Amino acid sequence: MANRVLVINPGSTSTKLGVYENNGEVFCINIAHSAEEIAKYHTIADQLPFREKTIRNSIKQHGLDLESVSCVVGRGGLLRPIPGGVYRVTETMKADLKSARYGEHASNLGALIADALAKEIAVPAFIADPVVVDELSDVARIYGHKLFVKSSIFHALNQKAVARRWAEEHKKAYEDCVLAVAHMGGGVSVGLHSQGKVVDVNNALNGEGPFSPERAGTLPAGALVKLCFSGKYSEKQILKMITGQGGIVSLADTNDMRVLEDKKNANDAGAALIYEAFIYNVGKTIGALAAAARGKLDAIILTGGIAHGKAVVDGIKAMVGWMAPVTVYPGEGELEALAAAGLRGLAGEAMEYEAV
Repeated sequence: MANRVLVINPGSTSTKLGVYENNGEVFCINIAHSAEEIAKYHTIADQLPFREKTIRNSIKQHGLDLESVSCVVGRGGLLRPIPGGVYRVTETMKADLKSARYGEHASNLGALIADALAKEIAVPAFIADPVVVDELSDVARIYGHKLFVKSSIFHALNQKAVARRWAEEHKKAYEDCVLAVAHMGGGVSVGLHSQGKVVDVNNALNGEGPFSPERAGTLPAGALVKLCFSGKYSEKQILKMITGQGGIVSLADTNDMRVLEDKKNANDAGAALIYEAFIYNVGKTIGALAAAARGKLDAIILTGGIAHGKAVVDGIKAMVGWMAPVTVYPGEGELEALAAAGLRGLAGEAMEYEAV
């Protein structure tokens, strides 16, 4: 019997919706929300009725019988740090997301909408591998001052999905593989996967690792402190420099890697230097994880939207290809990853999100 999975991925200005049957796509749509529509709501949680209504309307327009769905999977939001995997949506989880206890983001709505639809047809609701997945080894958590402890915030959904895909294609268990996975999109996260866990990864949101189209990555601490106390910038402005207005958008006035590449190809020396610096930073970070793995990597995986770019991929391969074979899975693949997680949940792999 076919298992049909309804997948919901809310973003800041859109909601992606997909239906998959035994991992095959039935349909997939992107529902755009105007800035005027979103601006009506004071909090993310206030958007819930509006978002749910648009999803229900889209389901009707595509002629989907909701009763045919075996489970509903929502994008995991900002929760407490948890191990990777599939989680049942619970009242505790919903309370944390509604109150924005651990932060406010559009993805918080994924579990809430999934639960509402699933209850209507008496099927399970799940989330999987939210950005707060935390499986770091103890040694990877240590910074050089007792007031600082590393936070694990990265592209867990896509990283875990492509790592599992590589393992399956090579007829291995994910838990038996040692992989370095570089997700390259609006942010860049590079993680070391070992024994089924991401034991080391840069905080891809708040200033760590390679710079990306919209994020500054690691900055010199002393210079950053001086900037903070210069009196020229507010806390909000500094945080924007790190996330949102940092990286390539600061260095080259664009957040599109393709535009930067076009400038490079048009003999813009400044653009070429920034382009090569991006490749250099990603490759260097992969190399650091190869050292952390004692040089025993089964593979290096490049993924995310920027992995569609052949020149970027070739540049990184030239740096790291001697360390391990390089496999490329371009794109985000978030809906497919959530659908696969739904099947794992139906197979009995789902865990409970406990209160703390």
